[in-house]
Amino acid sequence: MALNYIWIAFFVIAFIVALIRLIFLHDTTVFSTLMTGMFDSAKTGAEISLGLAGIMTFWMGIMRIGEKAGMIGIFARAVDPLFSRLFPQVPRQHPAMGSIVMNFSANMLGLDNAATPVGLKAMKELQEVNPTPDTATNAQIMFLVLNTAGMTIIPTSVMAMRLANGASNPADIFIPTVIGTFISFISGIIAVALYQRINLFNLPMLVFLGGFGLLMWGLYAWMHNMPPAEVATYTGMLGGLVIFSILVSFLVLGFVKKINVYEVFIDGAKDGFSTVVSIIPYLVAILVAISAFRSTGCMDYIVNGIGSLFAWMGFNTDFVPALPVGLMKTLSGGAARGLMVDTMQHYGADSFAGRLACIMQGSTETTFYILAVYFGSVNIKNTRYALTCGLIADVVGVIAAVVLGYLFFH
Repeated sequence: MALNYIWIAFFVIAFIVALIRLIFLHDTTVFSTLMTGMFDSAKTGAEISLGLAGIMTFWMGIMRIGEKAGMIGIFARAVDPLFSRLFPQVPRQHPAMGSIVMNFSANMLGLDNAATPVGLKAMKELQEVNPTPDTATNAQIMFLVLNTAGMTIIPTSVMAMRLANGASNPADIFIPTVIGTFISFISGIIAVALYQRINLFNLPMLVFLGGFGLLMWGLYAWMHNMPPAEVATYTGMLGGLVIFSILVSFLVLGFVKKINVYEVFIDGAKDGFSTVVSIIPYLVAILVAISAFRSTGCMDYIVNGIGSLFAWMGFNTDFVPALPVGLMKTLSGGAARGLMVDTMQHYGADSFAGRLACIMQGSTETTFYILAVYFGSVNIKNTRYALTCGLIADVVGVIAAVVLGYLFFH
């Protein structure tokens, strides 16, 4: 229901603000701009959905091979000690566990094209054990909130944009971004655990936290002295190697088990296209609402209000120019990316605002987009507290990004 109220609020607030601008500011173009933005966003939503058709069809087919060959079960057994505590309602070693760990792995490596179809596959598998198909289960909420927390250990796209905008060291935001996204991820786990009364003080969780910390340190030790071009090359190589190795392992294991992998692939690929079609209404709905809210200047009013509040309280407000990126990221990844580039171009890629915008871009995730697409793929109507926990992770991520920006660059 929370998503329903917020969706309505986007339109109502946008309408009121547009009326105020028309009556008191004599802005006669506000409603035409509003409608143009909404129609463009509706078109964009459909294009994004259909643009997923190819990759979704391919990965759904590959995942079906992994299921039949037993590789998904191997992944599920590998993560069972940790995930059985985070997802206690899901049967142990359920195929969904393997899909979830593959989704997280792709997200951590910054491979969105691989993460989305695998994540949608995980949602379908979690839906199989859902006793009330139109209502989100605890396991689905945990999975979605961890997705919205967006843990990424290699912010490749952000570093590439810094390089394109003339940063002297595009990788200088690497460590604060990784720390920020990890804080956001942990806050998401804690928020959901409090709702679901999950005890997080257990050995598997502590081992995971320690292992991830060592992984971050190892990556930093390996890459911190590399030239920016080499960082981009090696991160791309690492991501591609991991994903393609998984793909080949599915095919080889299927061949060893005498499975007709081609026919199994085609069978799974058919589900991919139907999934893409099913998410179009959900994606169009949320993108149009966000466009209406943004086109009327509501986002600018919020940012300026926050800046004035902190100035009145006597705090340093150097972070304010980068704040639109963090706020917009929860609504639209593309819009946030554009704001990040605009901030770097206006203030400089090596300015405090430019660096902070990049940290925010890498430390938060597109919560509304993810909830709309993932829940829409399995026709979930009642999302319960998923949005609340997702926004908690986003808020913590933005605050962490600001604090880390001051610690590292101010």
